[in-house]
Amino acid sequence: MLRSQRLPAIGGMWIAAGLAAAPGASGLNAQDVVDLPGDDLPLSADFEPVYRIGSAQAAAAWEEFFAIRGIGFDGAGNLYLLDGQDTDGGRRVVVVDANGRHVRDFGRLGGGPGEFQRATQLVVWADGRSLVGDMMRGYHVFSPDGDFERTASESGGFMIVTRAGLRPERTGSQTALVRDERSILRMDLSSAEIGGGVLVEGWAPRAPTELPPVFDFEELLETVGEEWGFEPEVLFDAMPAGGVAFSDSTDYAIKLADASGAISRILRRPIRPLPATEQRKRAERERRLEQESSRQFTQRGGDPSGEVLEMINRYLEAQRAGVENMQFHAEVPVIAAVRVTWGGSLWVERSTEPGTSGPGPIDVLGADGRYVGTFPEGQLTMPDAFGPDGLAAFVETDEFDVPVITVRRLPRQVR
Repeated sequence: MLRSQRLPAIGGMWIAAGLAAAPGASGLNAQDVVDLPGDDLPLSADFEPVYRIGSAQAAAAWEEFFAIRGIGFDGAGNLYLLDGQDTDGGRRVVVVDANGRHVRDFGRLGGGPGEFQRATQLVVWADGRSLVGDMMRGYHVFSPDGDFERTASESGGFMIVTRAGLRPERTGSQTALVRDERSILRMDLSSAEIGGGVLVEGWAPRAPTELPPVFDFEELLETVGEEWGFEPEVLFDAMPAGGVAFSDSTDYAIKLADASGAISRILRRPIRPLPATEQRKRAERERRLEQESSRQFTQRGGDPSGEVLEMINRYLEAQRAGVENMQFHAEVPVIAAVRVTWGGSLWVERSTEPGTSGPGPIDVLGADGRYVGTFPEGQLTMPDAFGPDGLAAFVETDEFDVPVITVRRLPRQVR
C-alpha cells in the first residue's frame, strides 16, 4: 500500500541549522472579482499511467531512493528528483526522461563546487537548468547537462536564510518566486549575486511580529512564544509567461497577478470558512503539539556544543509553550494549497475538518478562470509536480517507507 509523501516546506530564518522563526505580514489591495459556481461538479481521477519508479523492490540501483526532497519537470518532460536522507538533506539529483528511463545523476555530498551539505529545495526551469537550495551553502545552479555553473548565497552570520515555497518563474529567465513572511518575492539567480524584489504583498490578518534589528536570542524567544492557529498562509504558484496565482485570506479567493505584480482578477467561490469552534481549536492544538514532539535537531559533523544545545532546548520549549497557549483566528481558512499546471489551469485544494487526515477536495479552474470541476475529498492528493503534455508526478512511499514516484497523464480538460 502506498502513502502520499508530502515534500517538506522549509522557510523563515533558521537557527543552528533548523529552527524557524515566526512570520510577519503586510498588506494588499485588489479589484475585478469573478464569481464562480458554488456547487461542485465531480471529476474522475482515473488518469493514464505513464511510468512508475522507486520502491524497496527497485529494479536498478539508480532508482533506490532514500527521501525525495524536491521534484520538477523541464520543458522536454524530463523529471528531476532531489534524493537524500531525511536528516541530512539531498545527496544527488536524479534525472529521468518522459518515459521513465534514467538519463543522469549529478551533485553529491561535500564542500566543493556543486556539492551539497544540507540540500532541501529543487527548482527546474523549462530549458533544463536547475537550482538546488542548500541551507548551509546557498543556491547551486546547474546546466541542462548537469554541469555545475555557479553558487549564489543568501546568508548572514548566525542566521541562515532559506525561502518558503521556492518555485521556478516561467518566463524563460533564471528567476524564481519565493515567500518571505506575507510577501511573494522574485529572485534573480542569473548571476552569483542574487537580485530581485517584492512582486506582490499579501493581506495581513494581524499586526506583524517585530523581530529584533540585531540578533538577540532572548528577544527572539519572546517572538517564538506568540503562536496563532488557523492563520491563513500566503499560498501561491507561478503562472505561464510570468505572474502568480495566490491566496492570502480565509475566504475562497484566488488572486491573479501579472509579471509586474498588478492584480488582474480575483476568482471566488461561495464556500464559507468553518468557524473556529472550541472542538476545532482543540484538534488543531493537539496536531501542532504532536508536530512539536516529533521535531528533531540534527547537526552535521557531530553533536552540538553544550551552549548550542541549551539554546536549542530553550527554543523548543518556548515554541511548545506557545502552542499550548495558542491564540486563534475566528475562522479556518478554506484553501489549503494552490498549484498551477504547465498549461495554466489552477488546482485549488480545500481544507478538511481540523483533526482529520487525508486530502481535501481539489477544484480545477481553467486558464481562462472558469470553473471546470472538483476531485472529491479523499479521492486524489495534489500532484507534487506538473509537467508538459499533461504529465503529473506523485510522490508516495511503500510499506517500507521507501519513495515511489508515479507519473500519470492528465486529461486535457484539467491541464
